[in-house]
Amino acid sequence: MGVAGAGKSMQGRIFADEHGYSWVSTGELFRVLVTGERRQRMLEGHLLNDKEVIDLVDRTFNLIDLNQEFLLDGFPRTINQATWLLGQVHSKRLKLTAIFNMEASLDIVEKRLLKRGRIDDTPESIKMRFEEYKSTTLPILDLFKKENVPIYNINADNDPLQVHDEIIHHIGV
Repeated sequence: MGVAGAGKSMQGRIFADEHGYSWVSTGELFRVLVTGERRQRMLEGHLLNDKEVIDLVDRTFNLIDLNQEFLLDGFPRTINQATWLLGQVHSKRLKLTAIFNMEASLDIVEKRLLKRGRIDDTPESIKMRFEEYKSTTLPILDLFKKENVPIYNINADNDPLQVHDEIIHHIGV
């Protein structure tokens, strides 16, 4: 978990490649599969609604081997999405091993996102996503804590290699 620009995708890809895991990135899925008005809203920095996101994730889960470990990047982002994910765990469809909460400051996030140069990365949309993350996504950590899911807070302001080392330290591999 983490705000856009915290390094979730970079760290997820590295870890998945090192350990032979599938990497399921909702951001990548959105960029490939979302079109029309929904894509325009997304490019303006708005999140898709829960039903749209859950449907996309559910379809993706039907395509991968859920008996194998995989990394889920960018999902869940809301209480409804987290509740759906926990329902999948309770029904034994999948197992939730741990959550890495990538903590990053607005200054660092803004520098990183403006540097990557995507059309949806404007100072205004970055600030909006940062505030939306704090108000909508961070509260789901309490839900996972109640379910005894291990949560590791990672200082994502650090250099990517330091961040990776911190993740590896928590996993113990």
